[in-house]
Amino acid sequence: MSSREEILGRLRKNTRETYDMPDLSQLNPVTFADPVAEFITKTTTTAGARLIEMQAGDDLNAIVRQAYPDAKLIASNLDGVEAQLNPDTVSDVRELMKADVGVIEGRIGVAENACIWIPQQMKEKAVCFASEQLVIVLRRDAIVSNMHEAYRLIAQSADYFQQYKFGTFISGPSKTADIESALVYGAQAARGVTVVLV
Repeated sequence: MSSREEILGRLRKNTRETYDMPDLSQLNPVTFADPVAEFITKTTTTAGARLIEMQAGDDLNAIVRQAYPDAKLIASNLDGVEAQLNPDTVSDVRELMKADVGVIEGRIGVAENACIWIPQQMKEKAVCFASEQLVIVLRRDAIVSNMHEAYRLIAQSADYFQQYKFGTFISGPSKTADIESALVYGAQAARGVTVVLV
């Protein structure tokens, strides 16, 4: 028996009261007439991220360079992105800590809170957190109203966890106000996030 199973077994053995799961069928989650417009508003206000809407004929590399003109090291494994580091081929994950900009793909955007579902689509997921700045590419038709819809889509898409067993929601730049009640950006991950809607 593993230590995990031993600990869970002890917890189960000492549980005195159990409760049924609540009935969520009567729950009416928030929905929006225009989830894309709500997502754009929440991303640029509540989440504190920058949002760029790509137009037909726009070049993603040009958008990244224009958004981050001083970036010397870009990390990405997305096709067509001109990157100096590839999270699939780096020999040491610590190399990704040198990245000025990480460019990744989001799979689901959530309008109610501007979260974006990022399943691990690269060998080293550190690119999502170690890059100084993060660019998330998201399709407009992948935006839903609420987290219930997002989790339903995740559960229905077995391919999200085929190769890697990790995924996370990211909403804007990393920030905390725990240190002397001063708002600090980049405390745990990227200092800034740009969402590129395609």
